Amino acid sequence: MMNNVDDNDVANRNGEIHDVMFDFCGVLVELNYRPCLLGHFPQKFVDTLCADEDDTYGFFAAEARMDAGDDFADVIKDYRKQYGDDLAKAFTYYIEHYDDALPKMIDGMEALLTDLREAGYGVWGLTNWSHETFHLAFEKFPQLERLLQDTVVSGVEKMHKPNADIFNLALSRFGLDAAQTVFFDDTQANVDGAKAVGIQGIHFNDASDARKELRRLGVKI
Repeated sequence: MMNNVDDNDVANRNGEIHDVMFDFCGVLVELNYRPCLLGHFPQKFVDTLCADEDDTYGFFAAEARMDAGDDFADVIKDYRKQYGDDLAKAFTYYIEHYDDALPKMIDGMEALLTDLREAGYGVWGLTNWSHETFHLAFEKFPQLERLLQDTVVSGVEKMHKPNADIFNLALSRFGLDAAQTVFFDDTQANVDGAKAVGIQGIHFNDASDARKELRRLGVKI
């Protein structure tokens, strides 16, 4: 059960953190192509995709377009022209079975969010995610929908990290003071984007490290 904390208790702590925002994939939930595609497509293809920093198959670029607000129907049409039918089939399967690529929450993160909420801090989500697949995160992990007070989704807003507009939208929509807000992301460019608008951006490594960073900033958990 969450403690009954006065809404102004944390807000009135001059100079202290009031709110914490979290990215989703790589921070709150694990995104992994392997459990989604392995057994349905050649292992060599899956191994290469999972270890591929150069985006040989164009999966990352296609998904980034969806995260920025493009519809799958438009993305797959262009993808098929560039990469052919076989890879288009693989990307389509991935999108249609996206929940299989979300095997679990990141270890320790449910407990961290719970502790923050019970201590009276604001807890929010800010993610680059397609408007067509984001619902799967809350369906698969309903505890996230319960613990997060609200979430800004890039594909819905048609703006995306690390650009300033989506951070400013989140601050405005959630009613946050940038100087009293911490944002965790596993991508350094997004951390830098948060810092550019005055948010205290921190690169996410794991839940234990995040907890230590919050305590260093004076968060009482």
